[in-house]
Amino acid sequence: MRIISIIICLAILAGTIRGNQPLPGRSPAEPGPILTGADQMSLYLPLLRGKSIAVFANQTSMVGKSHLVDTLLKSGIHIKKIFAPEHGFRGEADAGEHVNSLTDARTGIPIISLYGSKLRPSAADLEDVDLLLFDIQDVGVRFYTFISSLEGFITSAIEFHRPLILLDRPNPNGFYVDGPILDPKFKSFVGMQPIPVVYGMTVGEYANMLIGEQWVRNDHFHLTVIPCKNYTHKSRYTLPIKPSPNLPDIQSIYLYPSLCFFEGTEISLGRGTDKPFQQFGHPSFPKDLYSFTPRSVEGAKNPPLLDKTCYGYDLSKINVPKATGDRLSLKWLILAYRLYPNKDSFFLKAGNFFNKLAGSASLQQQLKEGKTEEAIRKSWEPALGQFKKMRKKYLLYGDF
Repeated sequence: MRIISIIICLAILAGTIRGNQPLPGRSPAEPGPILTGADQMSLYLPLLRGKSIAVFANQTSMVGKSHLVDTLLKSGIHIKKIFAPEHGFRGEADAGEHVNSLTDARTGIPIISLYGSKLRPSAADLEDVDLLLFDIQDVGVRFYTFISSLEGFITSAIEFHRPLILLDRPNPNGFYVDGPILDPKFKSFVGMQPIPVVYGMTVGEYANMLIGEQWVRNDHFHLTVIPCKNYTHKSRYTLPIKPSPNLPDIQSIYLYPSLCFFEGTEISLGRGTDKPFQQFGHPSFPKDLYSFTPRSVEGAKNPPLLDKTCYGYDLSKINVPKATGDRLSLKWLILAYRLYPNKDSFFLKAGNFFNKLAGSASLQQQLKEGKTEEAIRKSWEPALGQFKKMRKKYLLYGDF
């Protein structure tokens, strides 16, 4: 395994992209603003010059106020093609919506979708490419599909012998680790590896874990991580651009680990409103509760419970870290299950989706048995403890 994670050595700046071993130490936080990997162009532009590049990017791939692709083109870098994840290159598609491959109208560069029927680059996609570049903002939650896309991208890089440069970005949920560990029997695109719901790592750190734990084949692979500057896992980083249509702000990003479980139930979590992932409800809940009505909107063309008045709870004004104690919360899920009149239909039958989100069948069974949140949490502790020890091996930044 050959990983360059923290220190960009002189050999790299001279144009070499291989290192003999992981470099020791962790990035210290210094006074000053947090800089993403993409912001530090002097560290990676020399690695790209004279090569044909394929970029995996979306609307979050910004360098200041300019998109990475536009910035690279202005710098004379030859971009052969763009790969795009869920929601597309410009981040406008619905969650789960099939995204077609096309050509970017602004640059004329071909875009290849890696979401839907095709999840990773093929040999034909990479035959005219010298080097791969990954730059996408993640939110640090297992069922957010960008880390699944990252795994596929790394797998193709390894299989087809292409070096990969990853421009790291801060994790807005990187200040804690929590939730059930995924059982491999429930592996899907919303959960590929045995990690908790909130894993407390940047994509650069997670990429190193994928390789170091041999979850992907890693022989003679050249991964270069351009790290963030002035970031640690104590940082509270607010994203400058929404990472997907239904995560419009930091409030929704903080609530996402707790409320996304509702995607596997009959409950609305606010898709089709101006507060997605900040409220939840159902038409059958008591009529004296807060109400909202999902509509067809951009990013949620056909939301659950479309045009039906839902009664429930507005979480848009709460202080999430204070309310949850820097951990995901099950109290809203437990409350919704208690309020729902027909318990047999609370969990969606199609696709066993709730269990895919949870990573096992245990959480659904615990809710049906009326377990308390603390009792459920206690069942997570042994596996979480093991993960936390493993995680520390791959951290590039000071821990919380």
